[in-house]
Amino acid sequence: MSISIRDARDDDLPGILAIYNDAVLHSTALWIETLADLANRQAWLSERNAAGFPVLVALDEAGEVLGYASYGSWRSNEGFRHTVEHSLYVRADQRGRGLGLALLKALIERAKSAELHVMVAAIESENAASIRLHERLGFVTSGQMPQVGRKFGRWLDLTFMQLTLE
Repeated sequence: MSISIRDARDDDLPGILAIYNDAVLHSTALWIETLADLANRQAWLSERNAAGFPVLVALDEAGEVLGYASYGSWRSNEGFRHTVEHSLYVRADQRGRGLGLALLKALIERAKSAELHVMVAAIESENAASIRLHERLGFVTSGQMPQVGRKFGRWLDLTFMQLTLE
């Protein structure tokens, strides 16, 4: 299967929404319990675009969204303006095929082109596949926060990883 990665457009939002809501319903990748609607994802994409932050999509030959990745501000204070936090989601039936790796590599290149200094990942500590993916691209664990979140009736730990981009 051949995939392409490009900047997200409004017509990609239904695919992004489906992946997002699947993560809300079935994973601890998002510590959110409320489903989003299309207006929510439209506002999110508009906000990212207005701030100059990329939203990348991975598409199959038919133009179907298989995954997406983005980054945004780590913290709002100006002293943190060179650090971003990213998010990466791959459609459930497409995981393990290298899409996450391709999307994250493309996102890292965008961050380097924007002359950013550090990219942060906040990963649920039991998500071994995501931690391995990040390690593969040079991210290092920079912190552990036990029991800071809750979903599906259990406490969740958070692992922070970071990549120095320069």
